[in-house]
Amino acid sequence: MNAYERVRTARLASRPTGLVYINNIFSSFIEFHGDRRAKDDGAIVAGIAELKGMPVTVIAIEKGRTAAERTMRNFGSASPEGYRKALRLMKEAEKFNRPVITFVDTAGAFCGIEAEERGEGEAIARNLMEMMDLDVPILSVLIGEGGSGGALGLAVADRVWMLENAVYSVISPEGCASILFKDSKKASQAAECLKLTADDALSLGLIEKIVKEDELGTEEFFHHLGNDIYNEICMIKKDMDFKENRYKRFRAF
Repeated sequence: MNAYERVRTARLASRPTGLVYINNIFSSFIEFHGDRRAKDDGAIVAGIAELKGMPVTVIAIEKGRTAAERTMRNFGSASPEGYRKALRLMKEAEKFNRPVITFVDTAGAFCGIEAEERGEGEAIARNLMEMMDLDVPILSVLIGEGGSGGALGLAVADRVWMLENAVYSVISPEGCASILFKDSKKASQAAECLKLTADDALSLGLIEKIVKEDELGTEEFFHHLGNDIYNEICMIKKDMDFKENRYKRFRAF
């Protein structure tokens, strides 16, 4: 597949969403709500769970499947309250020494005027700063679209993985084509320029692993991914300097 075909595959409604990953990989999941300031944002699901007996904090961007769900989840475009909820859960994870695992799938943060009025940029920037210094292991998995700061706000991690057909980009191909070529129909050309595929990200050193999609959505797929996540978290825990190495990882870009 070319880059734009990967983009269209990442956007398929039939792909497992964040909640599907949570329900199939973790046990005893308890969802927490609200940012303790304004409201609860349905685009971000967050809570505590167990992974093979290990207490963890899990945060996922959820797009929804049906029209009603997608409307309620704002199509996976989170507001400031969503990022503040995520940070609240991450700071709680640090307090109780729980690793943080995030699943990212968003075209980007919500760009409505009300989100800007309530501090969308500040909320994402604070997540970047706080996640860089969080004193527990963090693993982020891009399961579909990884759009701009909306994705990065949950992806400052010790390890970043991407599914085989996931994409990670500063802007959508359509938006890039509109700006650079003055023609959104040139999205396919823009997608090639953006280097947004998992293969591109791995070759550039932006991610550590590509997760194959041969069995995507099956019990075996979630079983293997859960094992890999558990083993990787255990490896990060053994690194006495993981927080310093996380800082160096991003500075190296």
